[in-house]
Amino acid sequence: MIRTVALCCLISTFVVAQNPPHVPPYPRIDATIGYKADPNWPQEKAPVGEWGAMSSVAIGPDGNIWTFNRGKIPIQVFTPEGKLVKSWGQEGGLFKNPHTIRFDSAGGLWIVDTLTQTVRKFTPDGKVLMTIGTPNKAGADQTHMNQPNDVAFASNGDIYVSDGYDNDRIVVFDKHGKYVRSWGKLGQSPGEFSQPHSIVIDSKDRVYVADRNNVRIQIFDSKGKYLTEWRNIITPWALAITKSDEIYVCGSSPMLWSEIPANQAALATPPKDQLFMKLDTEGRLRQLWMVTGEVNWIHSIAVAADGSVYFGEVQGKRPRRFVPAGSTAGAH
Repeated sequence: MIRTVALCCLISTFVVAQNPPHVPPYPRIDATIGYKADPNWPQEKAPVGEWGAMSSVAIGPDGNIWTFNRGKIPIQVFTPEGKLVKSWGQEGGLFKNPHTIRFDSAGGLWIVDTLTQTVRKFTPDGKVLMTIGTPNKAGADQTHMNQPNDVAFASNGDIYVSDGYDNDRIVVFDKHGKYVRSWGKLGQSPGEFSQPHSIVIDSKDRVYVADRNNVRIQIFDSKGKYLTEWRNIITPWALAITKSDEIYVCGSSPMLWSEIPANQAALATPPKDQLFMKLDTEGRLRQLWMVTGEVNWIHSIAVAADGSVYFGEVQGKRPRRFVPAGSTAGAH
């Protein structure tokens, strides 16, 4: 009986091999939007030294891509085609630990450096126009911060700082740099933070904070009143927002503290995977994309007008450009 069954299986396998099952003529047309790495971007970089950890990228008002790294020449600016436009920042110890580069709605250039304890406004060529925080002195009052890591801007010009690595708070200054208010402390309750790492503001002045260790994005009104949160969809690293209030977030899938070593201070360092999401202001997921094997520890995200997505890799030590691929037929 056993031999008969074995023989039948052998004959069945042979028949299938000779006559494979019918495959329906499915249309091989991408009905979703994906992204493909541009292997030739950028075409060049500043001639002196290698890139260090690429902590931030931003799109300038002219469409050029500004990059901020921890190497010998921190600021390097490229055209969308990848040509080097300018570079600066190596002179006089201007930066100690580059973290974030942003532009306000008027095109002003802002740079956050965690170890100088400052958020500074610059001219495009590197002249300091305004300094928020007391340089090289940490604290937690109206004039001191402790490793700030991001900055965002309200419609009235107010400046919102994620004072995130040690103070776990959001600090607000007016357009002249005068202290207005702050909120937050270490914790897990609404309005509390555990390493807020990125911040953006929408057209209605709602404030979105990437509360990384708490695996959530918290949303507040302009005064700091808690509105809601998006929890357990991503361990968020960085946020970006478009003029049409599309919220982009990069990070990794949700993690448990039990999944990391006891001496590790933050979740997802290193990240176990790399996710990219687009959401609307109600938290509805509009797009999801997993980056597999093409990036190394994404720390920053920026979105250009043509839909290209730029990343800064802290371990890969390079900026990356990904261009849309596929069909808009799958976008709803």
